[in-house]
Amino acid sequence: MTGELRVVAPRAEAAADISALALRSKAHWGYDEVFLEACRDELTFTAADCTSGDLFVGMLDSSLVGFVAVRGDGPGGELSALFVDPPWIGRGVGSRLLEHALGLAHGRGLVRLVLDADPGAEAFYLHHGARRIGESPSGSIPGRLLPRLEFRLDR
Repeated sequence: MTGELRVVAPRAEAAADISALALRSKAHWGYDEVFLEACRDELTFTAADCTSGDLFVGMLDSSLVGFVAVRGDGPGGELSALFVDPPWIGRGVGSRLLEHALGLAHGRGLVRLVLDADPGAEAFYLHHGARRIGESPSGSIPGRLLPRLEFRLDR
């Protein structure tokens, strides 16, 4: 990665760019257009999401390269989103965004952070210290189960 990745709160008008990045990132895992369309609502972020204090973007110079969202204020929270633009996957952006999210969660007094991971991304989270605690139904695809993971922050 060249340059310094800055993790900052987005402006409200970034919602469309953030939503488009989420769909590009999801498509990285080889899903077809029908699947992606079924996920569109779940992967659409609003101006309110951008200004909630829960969502942060990764910026390299003036380019949006990823984003992360953490919900909850104790004792448990949710890593509700972590998406990296495909050209930046595998280049440290996701790790830096996850580090920011874990720090934010710890600062909020959370002792655990759970997430429903895309099956393709499960290994990334396990590598960073998450553990699998079960499965959860997809919010977009009936009958599809997602790995339910947890980060313990009280250790």
